[in-house]
Amino acid sequence: MSDLTLRGGLGSHVEAEIDVKRSRFLCSLVRIDTEDAARAAIDEARKKHWGARHHCSAFVIGPRGTPDQVRRSNDDGEPSGTAGRPMLEALSGRGLVDCLAVVTRYFGGTLLGAGGLVRAYSDAVTTTIDRAQSLGALVERERRELFTLTLPHADAGRVEAELRQRGVLILGTDYGQDAVLHIADDDAERLAAIVAHVTAGSEHLESLGHEWVDVEPA
Repeated sequence: MSDLTLRGGLGSHVEAEIDVKRSRFLCSLVRIDTEDAARAAIDEARKKHWGARHHCSAFVIGPRGTPDQVRRSNDDGEPSGTAGRPMLEALSGRGLVDCLAVVTRYFGGTLLGAGGLVRAYSDAVTTTIDRAQSLGALVERERRELFTLTLPHADAGRVEAELRQRGVLILGTDYGQDAVLHIADDDAERLAAIVAHVTAGSEHLESLGHEWVDVEPA
């Protein structure tokens, strides 16, 4: 399973709501990159839904399988283990990283019990992930090698278009004295061959190391 996150960069979000025995569970899925950003988004949910008693949360920062991945959850007054933990399991089970889930609960008057709360908080998150997927709001996160390709302005548009047509991921272009394309790829030899073909061997790539980048799902 590939790591997934929300399209659109930091702060992008998707919301959904479920009702369980007249209790409303409003989930906001937010793209983050730090614990401070997570706390700020949780505070924003508290301000927006100031009349609700519970604002439970879970987040995952960093790719799976790495020692510095951060995973946190908070029940925010619900019985221990009935909210934050199932929310975190929902995020991880669907491969979400660099994302926060905040579920705000408006009590409907009927006690749900521990099992009911676990299902409700988990379902609120998975429903929101499903909505994000249906909206095309999810992208994959992959570790790619970064390159720059420096081109004359007169050639930049044509070369960029041809690279994109061949499936090369262009992260952006800087325009100064020359045009500098920023590229991410997982096969340096293949990329070099493509660049040599579209530039007739006149331009060369410069490697800048590796980074995690957003990639369209296959």
